[in-house]
Amino acid sequence: MSSLPILLGLQSTPTAPATNHAIAYLIGNWFFAHGVLSTRPAKRLYRLDHNVAPREDLSKYGDAAVQAGKISRTQLNRLKRQEAAHANAMEGLPLFVAAIVVALITGLPNETINGIGLWYTLSRVAFGLAYVGIESEAWSFLRSLLWWSGNISCITGLVLSGKRL
Repeated sequence: MSSLPILLGLQSTPTAPATNHAIAYLIGNWFFAHGVLSTRPAKRLYRLDHNVAPREDLSKYGDAAVQAGKISRTQLNRLKRQEAAHANAMEGLPLFVAAIVVALITGLPNETINGIGLWYTLSRVAFGLAYVGIESEAWSFLRSLLWWSGNISCITGLVLSGKRL
C-alpha cells in the first residue's frame, strides 16, 4: 500500500523514482482559475449574465438586481469577490506556469516539482475560498497570507531552478 507522500510524488521508493505530476498541476490550476472560480454559472443562475459585455455584468446590473429583489446585497458582494478571485487566479497562473516549466527544463527532481505544484495548488485553493468567503476586514489578511504563499512557492521553484543553471 502506498503512502500519501509517494502517491503525491513527494517521495520516491527504493525501486521507483517519484512520478512527475507537473502536467496535472498545470491543468488542474488552469481549470481552477478558468472554471471553478468563474462567476458565469452563478450570474446565469441569477440572470445577471449578459454575453455582450460579461465583464460588466456585476458593475452595470448588480445594484439594479439588488434593488429589484433578484439577489441580496450579500450575494452580490460574494459574486464580486468571486470575480476578483477569478481575475487574481488568472493573473497568478503565468508565474506558476513559468516556475514549473523552468523547473522541468533545469531538471529539478520530481519530488521538488511536485512539492512546488502541491504547495501552489493548496495555497491557491485556500486563497480562492478565503477571497470568496471572508467578509471581515480583519480576516481578509489571511487571504493576503495565502496569496503570498502561492507566490513564494513559484519563487522557490525559480530560485532552485536558477541554482541549476
